[in-house]
Amino acid sequence: MLPTLHEQFPLREFNTFGVEARARWFCRVHSAEELAALAAEPKLAGLPRLVLGGGSNVLLTRDFDGLVIRVEVPGLRELGDVEGTWHVEVGAGENWHATVERLLAMGRPGLENLALIPGNCGAAPIQNIGAYGLELAERFASLSAWDFESQQVVRMSTAECDFGYRDSVFKHALAGRRVILSVTLALPKQWRPVSGYADVAHELKARGIARPTARDIFDVVVAIRRRKLPDPAAIGNAGSFFKNPIVTRDEHRALIAHHPSLVGYPLPGGRVKLAAAWLIDAAGLKGATRGRAGVYEKQALVLVNRGGATGSEILTLAREVQDKVQEKFGIRLEPEPVIV
Repeated sequence: MLPTLHEQFPLREFNTFGVEARARWFCRVHSAEELAALAAEPKLAGLPRLVLGGGSNVLLTRDFDGLVIRVEVPGLRELGDVEGTWHVEVGAGENWHATVERLLAMGRPGLENLALIPGNCGAAPIQNIGAYGLELAERFASLSAWDFESQQVVRMSTAECDFGYRDSVFKHALAGRRVILSVTLALPKQWRPVSGYADVAHELKARGIARPTARDIFDVVVAIRRRKLPDPAAIGNAGSFFKNPIVTRDEHRALIAHHPSLVGYPLPGGRVKLAAAWLIDAAGLKGATRGRAGVYEKQALVLVNRGGATGSEILTLAREVQDKVQEKFGIRLEPEPVIV
Protein backbone atom coordinates (compact mmCIF):
# COMPACT_ATOMS: atom_id res chain seq x y z
CA MET A 1 0.00 0.00 0.00
CA LEU A 2 1.40 3.40 -0.99
CA PRO A 3 1.93 5.65 2.06
CA THR A 4 0.40 9.13 1.96
CA LEU A 5 2.59 11.50 -0.05
CA HIS A 6 2.81 15.16 0.95
CA GLU A 7 4.06 17.74 -1.56
CA GLN A 8 6.24 20.74 -0.62
CA PHE A 9 6.30 19.50 2.96
CA PRO A 10 7.91 21.61 5.76
CA LEU A 11 10.73 19.82 7.60
CA ARG A 12 11.36 22.14 10.54
CA GLU A 13 9.75 19.73 13.02
CA PHE A 14 11.70 16.81 11.59
CA ASN A 15 15.25 18.04 12.24
CA THR A 16 16.62 18.79 15.71
CA PHE A 17 18.43 21.90 14.48
CA GLY A 18 14.95 23.28 13.85
CA VAL A 19 15.90 24.87 10.53
CA GLU A 20 13.39 25.70 7.84
CA ALA A 21 13.45 23.55 4.71
CA ARG A 22 10.91 21.83 2.48
CA ALA A 23 10.75 18.45 0.78
CA ARG A 24 9.38 18.14 -2.74
CA TRP A 25 7.75 14.93 -1.50
CA PHE A 26 7.45 13.56 2.05
CA CYS A 27 5.99 10.37 3.51
CA ARG A 28 5.99 8.23 6.63
CA VAL A 29 6.69 4.52 6.25
CA HIS A 30 5.95 1.71 8.69
CA SER A 31 6.83 -1.41 6.70
CA ALA A 32 8.74 -2.94 3.80
CA GLU A 33 5.47 -3.19 1.87
CA GLU A 34 5.11 0.60 1.92
CA LEU A 35 8.69 1.01 0.70
CA ALA A 36 7.96 -1.39 -2.15
CA ALA A 37 4.95 0.71 -3.11
CA LEU A 38 7.10 3.86 -3.11
CA ALA A 39 9.57 2.20 -5.46
CA ALA A 40 6.73 1.44 -7.89
CA GLU A 41 5.26 4.95 -7.86
CA PRO A 42 5.90 6.58 -11.30
CA LYS A 43 6.01 10.19 -10.08
CA LEU A 44 8.86 9.34 -7.70
CA ALA A 45 10.98 7.58 -10.32
CA GLY A 46 14.53 8.85 -10.48
CA LEU A 47 14.15 11.28 -7.59
CA PRO A 48 16.86 11.46 -4.91
CA ARG A 49 15.86 10.04 -1.53
CA LEU A 50 16.64 11.24 1.98
CA VAL A 51 15.83 8.96 4.90
CA LEU A 52 15.00 10.59 8.24
CA GLY A 53 14.54 9.03 11.64
CA GLY A 54 14.62 11.43 14.55
CA GLY A 55 16.36 14.08 12.42
CA SER A 56 19.11 14.41 15.02
CA ASN A 57 22.04 13.78 12.71
CA VAL A 58 21.28 15.99 9.73
CA LEU A 59 21.85 19.61 8.77
CA LEU A 60 19.44 20.84 6.09
CA THR A 61 21.01 23.72 4.17
CA ARG A 62 18.38 23.91 1.43
CA ASP A 63 15.05 22.53 0.27
CA PHE A 64 15.26 18.86 -0.77
CA ASP A 65 14.19 18.32 -4.39
CA GLY A 66 13.28 14.68 -3.95
CA LEU A 67 11.57 12.24 -1.59
CA VAL A 68 12.07 12.45 2.17
CA ILE A 69 11.19 9.15 3.86
CA ARG A 70 10.43 9.34 7.57
CA VAL A 71 10.97 5.83 9.00
CA GLU A 72 8.46 4.94 11.72
CA VAL A 73 8.73 1.13 11.89
CA PRO A 74 7.66 0.15 15.44
CA GLY A 75 8.27 -2.83 17.70
CA LEU A 76 10.54 -4.55 20.20
CA ARG A 77 10.78 -8.30 20.69
CA GLU A 78 13.19 -10.68 22.38
CA LEU A 79 14.69 -13.38 20.17
CA GLY A 80 16.32 -15.40 22.94
CA ASP A 81 19.79 -16.46 24.05
CA VAL A 82 22.40 -16.60 21.29
CA GLU A 83 25.97 -17.53 22.21
CA GLY A 84 25.88 -15.92 25.63
CA THR A 85 23.99 -12.80 24.62
CA TRP A 86 20.36 -11.74 24.65
CA HIS A 87 19.20 -10.91 21.13
CA VAL A 88 16.53 -8.21 20.92
CA GLU A 89 15.01 -6.90 17.67
CA VAL A 90 13.94 -3.25 17.70
CA GLY A 91 11.96 -1.38 15.04
CA ALA A 92 13.87 1.39 13.26
CA GLY A 93 11.26 3.96 14.28
CA GLU A 94 11.63 3.38 18.02
CA ASN A 95 13.26 6.18 20.04
CA TRP A 96 16.81 5.21 20.98
CA HIS A 97 16.95 6.54 24.55
CA ALA A 98 13.51 5.17 25.41
CA THR A 99 14.65 1.78 24.10
CA VAL A 100 17.80 1.83 26.24
CA GLU A 101 15.70 2.62 29.31
CA ARG A 102 13.06 0.03 28.45
CA LEU A 103 15.64 -2.72 27.99
CA LEU A 104 17.27 -1.81 31.28
CA ALA A 105 13.88 -2.15 33.02
CA MET A 106 13.46 -5.56 31.35
CA GLY A 107 16.76 -6.74 32.86
CA ARG A 108 18.66 -6.44 29.58
CA PRO A 109 21.58 -4.08 30.29
CA GLY A 110 24.47 -3.30 27.97
CA LEU A 111 23.47 -0.04 26.30
CA GLU A 112 23.54 2.25 29.34
CA ASN A 113 26.66 4.13 28.17
CA LEU A 114 24.67 5.18 25.09
CA ALA A 115 21.79 6.65 27.09
CA LEU A 116 20.29 9.99 26.02
CA ILE A 117 21.80 9.88 22.53
CA PRO A 118 19.09 11.56 20.43
CA GLY A 119 17.41 9.94 17.46
CA ASN A 120 15.77 6.65 16.57
CA CYS A 121 17.08 3.08 16.54
CA GLY A 122 17.31 2.86 12.76
CA ALA A 123 19.89 5.63 12.67
CA ALA A 124 22.13 3.99 15.27
CA PRO A 125 23.95 1.65 12.81
CA ILE A 126 24.29 4.37 10.17
CA GLN A 127 26.29 6.52 12.56
CA ASN A 128 27.68 3.62 14.62
CA ILE A 129 26.71 5.75 17.60
CA GLY A 130 29.09 5.78 20.52
CA ALA A 131 29.72 7.50 23.83
CA TYR A 132 31.61 7.09 27.09
CA GLY A 133 33.68 4.09 26.06
CA LEU A 134 31.13 2.09 24.04
CA GLU A 135 30.06 1.90 20.39
CA LEU A 136 26.93 0.33 18.93
CA ALA A 137 29.09 -2.11 16.93
CA GLU A 138 30.01 -3.81 20.23
CA ARG A 139 26.33 -4.59 20.92
CA PHE A 140 25.21 -5.26 17.36
CA ALA A 141 24.07 -8.61 15.90
CA SER A 142 22.39 -7.78 12.57
CA LEU A 143 19.80 -5.60 10.89
CA SER A 144 17.10 -5.86 8.25
CA ALA A 145 16.80 -3.30 5.48
CA TRP A 146 14.82 -2.64 2.32
CA ASP A 147 16.99 -2.53 -0.81
CA PHE A 148 15.60 -0.25 -3.51
CA GLU A 149 17.72 -1.86 -6.25
CA SER A 150 16.88 -5.51 -5.61
CA GLN A 151 13.37 -4.67 -4.35
CA GLN A 152 13.60 -6.95 -1.33
CA VAL A 153 14.34 -7.07 2.37
CA VAL A 154 17.95 -8.02 3.14
CA ARG A 155 19.66 -9.07 6.36
CA MET A 156 23.06 -7.53 7.11
CA SER A 157 25.78 -8.74 9.49
CA THR A 158 28.31 -6.67 11.41
CA ALA A 159 30.93 -7.25 8.72
CA GLU A 160 28.54 -6.15 5.96
CA CYS A 161 27.78 -2.91 7.81
CA ASP A 162 31.50 -2.05 7.72
CA PHE A 163 31.41 -0.08 10.97
CA GLY A 164 34.03 2.56 11.66
CA TYR A 165 34.35 5.51 14.00
CA ARG A 166 30.93 7.22 13.60
CA ASP A 167 30.77 5.55 10.21
CA SER A 168 29.24 2.68 8.27
CA VAL A 169 28.54 1.48 4.73
CA PHE A 170 25.23 3.38 4.87
CA LYS A 171 27.13 6.66 4.61
CA HIS A 172 28.97 5.49 1.51
CA ALA A 173 28.15 2.66 -0.91
CA LEU A 174 24.60 2.14 0.39
CA ALA A 175 23.63 5.78 0.95
CA GLY A 176 20.09 6.24 -0.35
CA ARG A 177 19.89 2.62 -1.49
CA ARG A 178 18.88 0.79 1.68
CA VAL A 179 16.41 1.80 4.37
CA ILE A 180 16.90 0.15 7.77
CA LEU A 181 13.74 -1.51 9.06
CA SER A 182 14.94 -3.11 12.30
CA VAL A 183 18.09 -3.61 14.35
CA THR A 184 18.94 -6.76 16.30
CA LEU A 185 21.03 -6.07 19.39
CA ALA A 186 23.28 -8.53 21.21
CA LEU A 187 23.24 -7.71 24.94
CA PRO A 188 25.68 -9.50 27.27
CA LYS A 189 24.26 -12.07 29.67
CA GLN A 190 27.39 -11.68 31.81
CA TRP A 191 27.20 -7.91 32.20
CA ARG A 192 30.22 -5.87 33.26
CA PRO A 193 30.27 -2.09 33.67
CA VAL A 194 32.06 0.04 31.09
CA SER A 195 33.23 2.70 33.51
CA GLY A 196 36.78 3.58 32.49
CA TYR A 197 35.91 6.73 30.53
CA ALA A 198 37.15 9.73 32.52
CA ASP A 199 33.85 11.59 32.85
CA VAL A 200 32.02 8.44 33.95
CA ALA A 201 34.75 7.43 36.40
CA HIS A 202 34.83 10.90 37.96
CA GLU A 203 31.05 11.06 38.32
CA LEU A 204 30.91 7.60 39.92
CA LYS A 205 33.64 8.59 42.37
CA ALA A 206 31.81 11.82 43.21
CA ARG A 207 28.71 9.76 43.99
CA GLY A 208 30.69 7.32 46.13
CA ILE A 209 29.86 4.35 43.88
CA ALA A 210 32.68 1.79 43.79
CA ARG A 211 30.74 -1.10 42.21
CA PRO A 212 28.24 0.43 39.78
CA THR A 213 25.15 -1.34 38.55
CA ALA A 214 23.89 -0.85 35.01
CA ARG A 215 21.34 1.61 36.39
CA ASP A 216 24.16 3.55 38.07
CA ILE A 217 25.97 3.87 34.75
CA PHE A 218 22.73 4.91 33.04
CA ASP A 219 22.03 7.60 35.66
CA VAL A 220 25.60 8.91 35.52
CA VAL A 221 25.64 9.13 31.72
CA VAL A 222 22.28 10.91 31.66
CA ALA A 223 23.48 13.40 34.29
CA ILE A 224 26.71 14.12 32.38
CA ARG A 225 24.94 14.60 29.07
CA ARG A 226 22.29 16.88 30.56
CA ARG A 227 24.99 19.07 32.11
CA LYS A 228 26.99 19.35 28.90
CA LEU A 229 24.50 19.22 26.05
CA PRO A 230 21.51 21.44 25.25
CA ASP A 231 18.03 19.96 24.90
CA PRO A 232 17.04 20.23 21.20
CA ALA A 233 13.50 21.09 22.33
CA ALA A 234 14.91 24.25 23.94
CA ILE A 235 17.76 25.15 21.59
CA GLY A 236 18.26 23.61 18.15
CA ASN A 237 21.29 21.34 17.81
CA ALA A 238 22.41 17.94 16.53
CA GLY A 239 24.59 16.97 19.48
CA SER A 240 28.30 16.65 18.73
CA PHE A 241 28.84 18.32 15.36
CA PHE A 242 32.44 17.18 14.81
CA LYS A 243 34.20 13.85 15.16
CA ASN A 244 37.13 13.58 17.53
CA PRO A 245 40.14 13.43 15.19
CA ILE A 246 42.51 10.47 15.34
CA VAL A 247 46.26 11.01 14.88
CA THR A 248 49.40 8.89 14.94
CA ARG A 249 51.67 8.70 17.96
CA ASP A 250 54.26 10.89 16.23
CA GLU A 251 51.66 13.50 15.28
CA HIS A 252 50.42 13.51 18.86
CA ARG A 253 53.94 13.93 20.20
CA ALA A 254 54.53 16.91 17.90
CA LEU A 255 51.26 18.53 18.95
CA ILE A 256 51.97 18.02 22.66
CA ALA A 257 55.35 19.73 22.25
CA HIS A 258 53.54 22.93 21.23
CA HIS A 259 50.32 22.44 23.23
CA PRO A 260 51.13 20.60 26.50
CA SER A 261 47.55 20.66 27.79
CA LEU A 262 46.11 19.00 24.66
CA VAL A 263 43.54 16.36 25.62
CA GLY A 264 43.88 12.96 23.95
CA TYR A 265 42.93 9.32 24.52
CA PRO A 266 45.23 6.42 23.56
CA LEU A 267 43.83 3.90 21.07
CA PRO A 268 45.04 0.45 20.04
CA GLY A 269 47.90 0.46 17.56
CA GLY A 270 49.57 3.56 18.95
CA ARG A 271 47.03 6.03 17.63
CA VAL A 272 45.53 8.82 19.73
CA LYS A 273 42.01 10.26 19.64
CA LEU A 274 42.04 13.99 20.29
CA ALA A 275 39.23 15.88 22.01
CA ALA A 276 37.71 18.05 19.30
CA ALA A 277 35.98 20.16 21.95
CA TRP A 278 39.40 21.06 23.43
CA LEU A 279 40.71 22.02 19.99
CA ILE A 280 37.71 24.28 19.30
CA ASP A 281 37.96 25.88 22.72
CA ALA A 282 41.72 26.44 22.29
CA ALA A 283 41.00 28.07 18.92
CA GLY A 284 38.93 30.65 20.79
CA LEU A 285 35.51 29.64 19.51
CA LYS A 286 33.71 28.20 22.54
CA GLY A 287 30.57 30.30 23.04
CA ALA A 288 31.08 32.19 19.77
CA THR A 289 28.01 33.58 18.00
CA ARG A 290 27.75 34.34 14.31
CA GLY A 291 24.37 35.87 13.55
CA ARG A 292 21.79 33.35 14.68
CA ALA A 293 24.19 30.38 14.88
CA GLY A 294 26.65 29.67 17.65
CA VAL A 295 29.11 27.34 19.38
CA TYR A 296 27.53 26.14 22.61
CA GLU A 297 29.07 27.80 25.65
CA LYS A 298 28.99 24.63 27.78
CA GLN A 299 30.36 22.23 25.14
CA ALA A 300 32.39 23.49 22.19
CA LEU A 301 31.65 20.34 20.17
CA VAL A 302 28.02 21.42 19.79
CA LEU A 303 26.80 23.96 17.24
CA VAL A 304 23.44 25.55 18.03
CA ASN A 305 20.60 27.41 16.39
CA ARG A 306 20.14 30.42 18.67
CA GLY A 307 16.81 31.16 17.02
CA GLY A 308 15.83 31.34 13.37
CA ALA A 309 19.21 30.32 11.93
CA THR A 310 19.27 28.81 8.46
CA GLY A 311 21.16 25.65 7.69
CA SER A 312 23.53 27.72 5.57
CA GLU A 313 24.35 29.97 8.54
CA ILE A 314 25.16 26.94 10.69
CA LEU A 315 27.28 25.45 7.90
CA THR A 316 29.20 28.73 7.51
CA LEU A 317 29.98 28.67 11.24
CA ALA A 318 31.03 25.01 10.98
CA ARG A 319 33.48 25.89 8.22
CA GLU A 320 34.90 28.74 10.30
CA VAL A 321 35.48 26.27 13.14
CA GLN A 322 37.20 23.87 10.75
CA ASP A 323 39.38 26.62 9.28
CA LYS A 324 40.50 28.04 12.62
CA VAL A 325 41.28 24.64 14.13
CA GLN A 326 43.25 23.70 11.02
CA GLU A 327 45.13 27.00 11.08
CA LYS A 328 46.11 26.55 14.74
CA PHE A 329 46.71 22.79 14.91
CA GLY A 330 47.01 21.54 11.33
CA ILE A 331 43.98 19.27 11.85
CA ARG A 332 40.81 19.37 9.73
CA LEU A 333 37.76 18.47 11.81
CA GLU A 334 35.20 16.22 10.12
CA PRO A 335 31.46 16.84 10.67
CA GLU A 336 29.33 14.09 12.18
CA PRO A 337 25.91 15.03 10.76
CA VAL A 338 24.83 14.42 7.20
CA ILE A 339 24.86 17.80 5.43
CA VAL A 340 22.12 18.15 2.82
